[in-house]
Amino acid sequence: MKFSSLPVVSAALAALIAAGSVNAQEAVPAAGLTIELNDVAPSQKGCKLTFVAGNALALSLSKVSFEFVIFDQKGLVERMAVLDFRDLPAGKTKVRQFDLPGTNCDAVKSLLINDAPACVGNGVQPGACMSGIKTGSKSAVELKG
Repeated sequence: MKFSSLPVVSAALAALIAAGSVNAQEAVPAAGLTIELNDVAPSQKGCKLTFVAGNALALSLSKVSFEFVIFDQKGLVERMAVLDFRDLPAGKTKVRQFDLPGTNCDAVKSLLINDAPACVGNGVQPGACMSGIKTGSKSAVELKG
């Protein structure tokens, strides 16, 4: 029996374990809010936006609203609007829909979450709603945060 290769195997095993723990740390999502623009569709009033909002914060939000900047196809600001997402309990995901009266959906190129004027919850720190916010879109309209 040769034992000279044992230290090499142990070193390789230790490297694999260390790499696995790094990957496991990377897989853990950061605490924060996720806002996905799920759909943009014409409505009787104008344009209906459907969002999927998730709260990965340790605390529930009793009220959260976001100031959105709506850009047209030329990249110009079409309008700004504050949308009230109401409550977002910790660890939960909710769907919220908003009608933008007088807005043609085909004219909307992208949305930007500019700020969170309301971010209220017991023990919630100022700025918690914008800190680490993750945005995405499943529609043709881009959402940035």
